[in-house]
Amino acid sequence: MRSIACSTAMQGQEVLRQLRLPELDDLRQYIRGLPTNTLLGMGAIAAFTTYWLSTRPRALEPPCDLTMQSVDMLGEEGARRSALNKSDEHMTYYHSDAKTIYEAFLRGLRVSNNGPCLGARKPNRPYEWQSYREVADRAENVGSALLHKGHAQSGDKFIGIFAQNRPEWTISELACYTYSLVAVPLYDTLGAEAISYIIDKVSISTVICDVPEKARMILDCFAEKERTVKTIVVMEPFDGELVARGQTCGVEVLSLKEFEDLGKANYRDPMPPKAEDLALICFTSGTTGNPKGAVLTHGNIIANTAAFLKITEGKMQATSKDVHISFLPLAHMLERVVQVCHAPSLTTPCACVLCVCPLQVHCMLDCRDVLVSYLPLAHMLERVVQASLGGHVRLILTGAAPVSPPVLTFLRVALGCQFYEGYGQTECTAGCSMSMPGDWTAGHVGPPLPCNAIKLVDVVDMNYLAANNEGEVCVKGPNVFLGYLGNPEKTAEAIDKDGWLHTGDIGKWLPNGTLKIIDRKKHIFKLAQGEYIAPEKIENIYNRSDPVAQIFVHGDSLQACLVGIVVPDPDFLPIWIKKRGINGSYLDMCKSNDVKNAILEDIQKLGKEAGLKSFEQVRDIALHPEMFSVQNGLLTPTLKAKRAELLSHFRAQIDELYAGVKV
Repeated sequence: MRSIACSTAMQGQEVLRQLRLPELDDLRQYIRGLPTNTLLGMGAIAAFTTYWLSTRPRALEPPCDLTMQSVDMLGEEGARRSALNKSDEHMTYYHSDAKTIYEAFLRGLRVSNNGPCLGARKPNRPYEWQSYREVADRAENVGSALLHKGHAQSGDKFIGIFAQNRPEWTISELACYTYSLVAVPLYDTLGAEAISYIIDKVSISTVICDVPEKARMILDCFAEKERTVKTIVVMEPFDGELVARGQTCGVEVLSLKEFEDLGKANYRDPMPPKAEDLALICFTSGTTGNPKGAVLTHGNIIANTAAFLKITEGKMQATSKDVHISFLPLAHMLERVVQVCHAPSLTTPCACVLCVCPLQVHCMLDCRDVLVSYLPLAHMLERVVQASLGGHVRLILTGAAPVSPPVLTFLRVALGCQFYEGYGQTECTAGCSMSMPGDWTAGHVGPPLPCNAIKLVDVVDMNYLAANNEGEVCVKGPNVFLGYLGNPEKTAEAIDKDGWLHTGDIGKWLPNGTLKIIDRKKHIFKLAQGEYIAPEKIENIYNRSDPVAQIFVHGDSLQACLVGIVVPDPDFLPIWIKKRGINGSYLDMCKSNDVKNAILEDIQKLGKEAGLKSFEQVRDIALHPEMFSVQNGLLTPTLKAKRAELLSHFRAQIDELYAGVKV
């Protein structure tokens, strides 16, 4: 990142100042004796270095003392808050006239002077923009049509949105907020069964889809049972067959254009929501069981956006040329929060922000272990890499799962923009902590956001104690959700009687007041000898092995040891194993006992170096050539392991491994 390059440059200049240079006369005499080509080379280096010094990026001024980024709260024992707050009171909004998402949009309309709001383009074509007023008019037409179809805040208020990112997604969502209705995002990776479950659970009667195939999926879901869906609105063109099939099912299928025209003919004045009103039901795909619907209010979302704006205050001065690239799915709360963040704040509707998850972060890299030792060349690399992203990216935010420190550091250097790492979950709207401007160290997720407090509580079974600055991460503040829709038992498991959200993650306070996520509380089991095992901790260590792409560690109370399923990295396995004198195709290597033993030896070595106890080490592994994925049902849409499905899928291999283990 720019500030990293600048900081390192300053250190380099200090070193140069401390060098013992010869007297000037001696130096001139020395230069006169050099060959011409050497002098030309020195001149080129001098010119290049001078250019770099004059154009190098400047470091950001940190918003607080980076040695103490969070402070103890007086009223909550063990809790810490952001050092940016002047008191223990959490932020609930940033702009006094934008306390709901609808008000945030209206503020954007006003401060932008009806500037461009939403843009989209086809491949190799320029963006086509809709103004704030155009978006508002279309949202009012869609919302009026929803009311005409019988939707109301006091009754049938839930609207399904089943589409990929596009302007019509945001227009449909805004239509809900304009008339105090509630949006329920649906997404492909949930699968037909989960989508059917959600529609039934929420009693959704209207679904807005992007393509006809999704409308057909919804009709398929209710082919043999009573259906709640009465209307499907489709953004893309469709044929009469879909309309006829809908009629057979008792469902009216309309184009978005027809729906907008219906609303225009039956126009209703906006019915704005209040901060405490529901905004979204965001279903999270758990590792087991049906999805859970997180109930989020306008106040939850505005508080989270306020915290982000506070942290980047004065560090990201937007201009009329800045845009927000909608990169993560709009059903993802991180994407929702960042998009809402900027509508009320800038001279344009969008922001110079790119939101990514760690998988996408790693996809930005074409290489590993890149080291740049000469700072002007690092600056050139920064410009080249940033140009590959369009040359205008000024801020990137990553969340959802950890990014390895080497990767994060490399990207900060190479991309030449502000690169933040956040931490959170849907249950606290999106984020509860985020790295500070000016702190470009890796390996932590920053201090608490200004909208919430964080405390660590004891997890005795895993020997994590708050007295040692370790424990389960708990969050409290106006960004914490109301609970799970229609599920008081799961809600009580998530939020305790004092209002603290228990995340299930294990954190550690670092001396500078930042939070480091070190483990996961869930998925703990006992081995036959009574030892507790946290498999995700072990998997995180083993994943550092070069030939390992993915690993699933398993054990149970009937066994005395652990075993694992490893998916080797198809790119690095051939390189890594060739050094050990083994060759062959990727599939052949996955069948090779020698390759398996080499990988087992490597991960056990990593485990020992990381301090794993002997019972925490896998005793044997099996190699599998196919990646765990959402498509094959082994990962959730947020790329977390579905442990029950993994166990079922690899039951035969696991039984075989245990049969061959000598205890």
